[in-house]
Amino acid sequence: MEIPKGTIKEHTIKSNELGEEILLLIYLPANYSPLYKYSLLIAQDGRDYFQLGKIGRLADEYLFEREIENLIIVGIPYKEAGDRRRKYHPDGDQHQKYIRFLAHELVPFLDQEFPTYHMGSTRALIGDSLGATVSLMTALQYPHSFGKVLLQSPYVNEKVLEMVNSFTETELLEIYHIVGNLETQVQTTNGETSDFLIPNRKLSSIFSSKSFTYFYDEFDGSHTWTHWQPDLKRALKMMF
Repeated sequence: MEIPKGTIKEHTIKSNELGEEILLLIYLPANYSPLYKYSLLIAQDGRDYFQLGKIGRLADEYLFEREIENLIIVGIPYKEAGDRRRKYHPDGDQHQKYIRFLAHELVPFLDQEFPTYHMGSTRALIGDSLGATVSLMTALQYPHSFGKVLLQSPYVNEKVLEMVNSFTETELLEIYHIVGNLETQVQTTNGETSDFLIPNRKLSSIFSSKSFTYFYDEFDGSHTWTHWQPDLKRALKMMF
């Protein structure tokens, strides 16, 4: 039997925070109906999650088999590497504005447009590398808006560690966190090489020492979609 396919629609939303139009790729399940309620998964690196991560196909399969709850996936593509760095990197000049865009503009838009639960515990953020970093920073600043974070090989610096360390509302956040045991020399967008593994282990020990609902795993491999893509199967099932 063929699995019914959901649809992916493009939509633009004007962001006053960022002063630009933001493209959204919105996945609606095959049996989508305004009569049901839906959880939300918001993906940074949106195009990558649909094309390289095949997240839509995975959702089709799981929804058809009733292995996950009703889910709308919203991908936010970046324009180019520079745009991605400005918005996602903790030191990026649009980083705070992008976080405010997610919490103050995107969430109200999605809650108005679709039959969602209007609750932080039913909204999740996902990203890989810098996309994971900005997802985490957003959830730490707005834990009542985003109750779940899926981190695939996040970029972690002192700023990130400090934020997690000083975060107190741990009961509000559920965290899924993976990194590769070979991520010791990752080429970053600014052309440098950095070790992702040690900082991620530090991050993990902070998460573990606090009362987050927390899952951590190290996969055998490096900083690529070859590993993130198959991991999405477990990630979606665990978090939804």
